[in-house]
Amino acid sequence: MTVPLGGIPLADHAAVYATLHGCGFTDVWSSEVAGTDAFTPLALAAAWQPGLRLGTAVAPVFTRGPGLLAMSAAALAETAPGRFTLGIGASSPVVVGDWNAVPFTDPYGRTRDVLRFLRAALAGETVDAAYDTFTVRRFTLERPPAVPPAIMLAALRPGMLRLAGAEADGVLLNWLAATDVPRALGELGQRRPGFEVTARIFVCPTEDAGYARTLGRRMITSYLTVPAYAAFHRWLGRDETLGPMWTAWAAGDRRGALAAVSDDVVDALILHGSPEHCRQQVRRYVDAGVDVPVLALLPTPEVGAGGAAAVTELIARLGPEGEG
Repeated sequence: MTVPLGGIPLADHAAVYATLHGCGFTDVWSSEVAGTDAFTPLALAAAWQPGLRLGTAVAPVFTRGPGLLAMSAAALAETAPGRFTLGIGASSPVVVGDWNAVPFTDPYGRTRDVLRFLRAALAGETVDAAYDTFTVRRFTLERPPAVPPAIMLAALRPGMLRLAGAEADGVLLNWLAATDVPRALGELGQRRPGFEVTARIFVCPTEDAGYARTLGRRMITSYLTVPAYAAFHRWLGRDETLGPMWTAWAAGDRRGALAAVSDDVVDALILHGSPEHCRQQVRRYVDAGVDVPVLALLPTPEVGAGGAAAVTELIARLGPEGEG
């Protein structure tokens, strides 16, 4: 499950983590955009529910210096030995440049170099190296973790996917349909032993299809108009289906862009229906090659009316234990 959950204060997530663990969820994965940072929700989970695996999806490679990113990862790896995975990625020009005042330059090179730096630093090595995108002088972690975390790479298109397959411990997929998974995995090449495929899957567990599709259209026009995601979906073959949306968006016609997103596209990218139906749809990702499906729970009318109790009931119905 993606954490923290919307509408529930971070300080109240002890009950959320207990519910997740109790109904069969194995992992909690954080994100980092403009809400919480990627590490704090996981630190709380490590203290409150030590049976859960933890992962960042993702910590951007631009918004922290290499040394600080290594320190944050090392601290969490020390707190949860063998249970923490560091997911890193390039993020976007908005998050990096507009919100964090850092030039978004050569995202592939920066991601590759940070991955290589972290591999050495988290192993306890002294790093004194000039990478293509930055230079580090004699950095050594004072508290290298006894169990270095696995490092996963967020990847969309072939170049980053191949880098993940060649040098990372796993790949993080996002914003793709179950039918898209084989195309992405086909670019990974020969994988490292223990390589994991993780995918974030947007889930809106409501039988109000109109509500779910309206929300889905808003999300799709917000995200898939970002150049990296637009290029990703062109590569996946959605030029024809998403082309009218991109044209309207580029012309400043936000209403037209929303109207141009078909139900079929929404239904492929945003799972909706009863919790039981959503769980069945998630299985399609697993069948396609995803090892760790990470649900991103979207708001629903039912949960909005029922508060925290409704959220915990919904989690129980979505979880693996809900099957039996």
